[in-house]
Amino acid sequence: QVQLVESGGGLVQAGDSLRLSCAASGRTFSTYAMGWFRQAPGKEREFVAAINWNGDTTNYADSVKGRFTISRDNAKNTVYLQMDSLKPEDTAVYYCARTAMRHVTRSRYEYAYWGQGTQVTVSS
Repeated sequence: QVQLVESGGGLVQAGDSLRLSCAASGRTFSTYAMGWFRQAPGKEREFVAAINWNGDTTNYADSVKGRFTISRDNAKNTVYLQMDSLKPEDTAVYYCARTAMRHVTRSRYEYAYWGQGTQVTVSS
């Protein structure tokens, strides 16, 4: 069974930075692409960023491109989301997810495993 545990969320001011981490259990972490999604109150869960199995390909939502950076450390079974220049509209619960494939995907329906989420709140 795959378990994903996010950490690093919190309350920050606009313009600040946060780094989210997602620790994965299991020995197959390095085989699969990973992604970050977010869900604000009253809204659907939306794609934020994804990274392929070895980290050489990434993909970002237009709303975060240039501000957020996804990375992974396969030796530590961990994926990260560095969030800079945070805006109030970035406020949401952020979820880490794992696909069943090697390449990146923006579709939440192609992610088989999900973490419990971590709250990010950006005040203006």
